[in-house]
Amino acid sequence: MGIPNFDRMEGNPVCVQVDWDSNQEHLAAWREGRTGFPFIDAIMTQLRLEGWIHHLARHAVACFLTRGDLWISWEEGQKVFEELLLDADWALNAGNWQWLSASAFFHQYFRVYSPIAFGKKTDKNGDYIRKYLPVLKKFPVQYIYEPWKAPRSIQERAGCIVGKDYPRPIVEHDTASKKNLQRMKLAYARRSGTSEEPESKGKGEPGTAQSSNWDQSFIILVQSIPSSSYVTYFQLLFHPLSLLLKYNPWATH
Repeated sequence: MGIPNFDRMEGNPVCVQVDWDSNQEHLAAWREGRTGFPFIDAIMTQLRLEGWIHHLARHAVACFLTRGDLWISWEEGQKVFEELLLDADWALNAGNWQWLSASAFFHQYFRVYSPIAFGKKTDKNGDYIRKYLPVLKKFPVQYIYEPWKAPRSIQERAGCIVGKDYPRPIVEHDTASKKNLQRMKLAYARRSGTSEEPESKGKGEPGTAQSSNWDQSFIILVQSIPSSSYVTYFQLLFHPLSLLLKYNPWATH
């Protein structure tokens, strides 16, 4: 017994139904680490090379693919992680992709990881980027996360011309994230049967409809978990929650 269609959006009772785009070029750029955002590309490069990435790195690329920037279904990201992660687990993978896309379990969709600011929190010098994207290793610190902003002379000295040796960003983050926020707001409004989703009452505090969605998802999830799967269930539910409380990793830009 479990949640029907847990690894897909359609027919999944805990999942918000979202009109995701189907952009194969953007999906391929994300998967292959050529989005033009060094932090995202470094993470996806490590995943392809080593089959593992830190849990906060997984959060960053999941948000970027879905509600943060590219507006591509979490199901597509789930497939990539299932293929490439050495520690892939079916239930955890599906559940966490729904979590990070704000499709289920977590409904504060207005909290978005920045593909620029988030990495700087723990790696100001960009050492992680330099390791996995050696083409950018000679960029000064002030441009390592945003090489497209470097003057041509600095790009030449670094031996990397953006648009030639390394791609330009495939989206403009501020514009894309604001547009996606409104699209997610409409998806939640359709789910709740209202014309407009209530705004957050405060930072970190969801509105009434969001809380209701969480309660519904929680109840359905608890009732559907067989006793033999309690360990996997608690990993799924409380591991991401503990990250939010302990690390507060959300960054906006």
